[in-house]
Amino acid sequence: MKLRSVWTVVILCMLFMVINFADKSVMGFAGAAIRQDLGISAEQFGLLQSAFFWLFAAGAISISALTHKFSPVNIIMVLVVVWTATLIPLTLTGSFAVVLLCRIILGFAEGPSIGLAMAVAHSWVPARKRALVSGVVNAGSSLGPLIAAPILTWVIAAHSWHAGFFALIPVALAWLVAWFFLGRMGPETVTKANSAVDRDLPERVPYRTLLIQPTVIGIALLTLLGYCCVALKISWLPLFLTEGLGYSTTQSGLLVTLPYIVSIGANILFGWMSSRLSVRGIRGRYARGFFAVGLMFANGISMILFTVLGAGVMQMAFVALAFALYSGAMSLSFAVLADVVPPAQRSTVYGCVIAFYSLGGVFAPLLMGWVVGAASTAADGYSSGFMWTGTVMAIGCLVSLVLIRPEADVRRLVRVAATTGAPGPGANRPRKG
Repeated sequence: MKLRSVWTVVILCMLFMVINFADKSVMGFAGAAIRQDLGISAEQFGLLQSAFFWLFAAGAISISALTHKFSPVNIIMVLVVVWTATLIPLTLTGSFAVVLLCRIILGFAEGPSIGLAMAVAHSWVPARKRALVSGVVNAGSSLGPLIAAPILTWVIAAHSWHAGFFALIPVALAWLVAWFFLGRMGPETVTKANSAVDRDLPERVPYRTLLIQPTVIGIALLTLLGYCCVALKISWLPLFLTEGLGYSTTQSGLLVTLPYIVSIGANILFGWMSSRLSVRGIRGRYARGFFAVGLMFANGISMILFTVLGAGVMQMAFVALAFALYSGAMSLSFAVLADVVPPAQRSTVYGCVIAFYSLGGVFAPLLMGWVVGAASTAADGYSSGFMWTGTVMAIGCLVSLVLIRPEADVRRLVRVAATTGAPGPGANRPRKG
C-alpha cells in the first residue's frame, strides 16, 4: 500500500466534505437576494433552511444501508451527481416550490455523506492512524464554508443568487472526474483486515447488538451534543455577534470565520495527537474515546465562560473554542466507532449515528429561539441560551465518559458472535499461501 495512494483518497474524501458543506451554506450566503427576488417572508426563508433537515436522517440510514450491496465508493459518486442535479434548477428558477424541493432532496442525499467518507478513509489505515485520518476528512466541513463564504458572496453580489449555485457545479464535476479515476476502497476491508483491532472483531454481528453497545450509545450522545453546536453556529452565531454582543455586520462577518479556522486546526492537530498516543500503545478508550470526551467537555466549558466574560479578546477566544473544539471531538468519535464495529457494517452504523445526532440540527436552533424570544433583552436571551447549552454539554460528556469502553465492547461482541454462530475474530484475515 503506497502512502501516496492513501493520502490521495483521504484528501479526496476531505474535498468531498468541502463540497458538501459549500452546498449546505450557499443558501445562507444567498439568503437576502433570494428573499428579495422571490418575495418571501422570513418565515418562508426559515422553512427553506429547515427543509434541508426534513429527510436528512432518513437519507443517512437508508443510503448507508445500501453499502451491503454496493461499494461506498460508488454510492459517493452517485450522491455527488444528485447534489449537482439539485443545483441545476436553482441556476434558472424563480419558484419557491422548486427551491424547497431541491433543498429537501439535497438534505436526503447529504445525510450519509460524512459516514461514507469516513468508511472509505478508514479502509486505508489501521486503527492507530484513524484519528488523524478522521480529523483530516472532517476538516473539510469547516474548510467548505470558509472557502465558500468570500467566493460565493462575491459571485452573488456581482451577478445573482443563481450564479452562486451555478459556481458550485463545475467544482463538483471536477471532483467527480478525480474520484472516478482515483477513488477506491483500501485494504482494511472485511476480506482483508490488517489492523489488530479489526482482527479482534467478529466478521458480522446483529445490528440490534451493535446499536445498543454502550460505546455506540456514548458516541451517539457525544456527537448529538456536537451537532447542536454545528446548528447553533450556522443559525445563531452571526446574530449573537450582532444582536447579543453589539458588533457591526462587517465585524460579525469577520469574527464568524474564527471558529471555522480553529476547527480546521483542531481536527488535524487533535487527530495527530490521538494517533501518536495510539502508536505509543495507549488503549483506544483513552487515546480516542476519552480524548473525544475531553474536547467536547472543554467545548461546553468554553461556551459557559464566554457568557460570563465581558466583551474583548478573551471572550472572542472562548467563542472560537466553543464553536470549534466539538469538531475535533466528532472526528475522533468516528474513530472510536470503527474500534467497535466490524468493517463490513461500519457505513450502516455510521448512518444510524448520523441520523440520531442530526436531531440536534432540528431542536437546538428552535430551543435557542424560544429562549431568546422569552428574554427581556436579546443579550440576556443569548447569554441564558448558551449558558444552558454549555451546561448540558458538560453533563452529557460525563455520561459519555462512563459509556465509552471499546475494549470491553469488543470482548462482548466476540461472545455474541460465538453464541449466534457468526464468523468470529480472525475470520476476516487474509489467507496465507
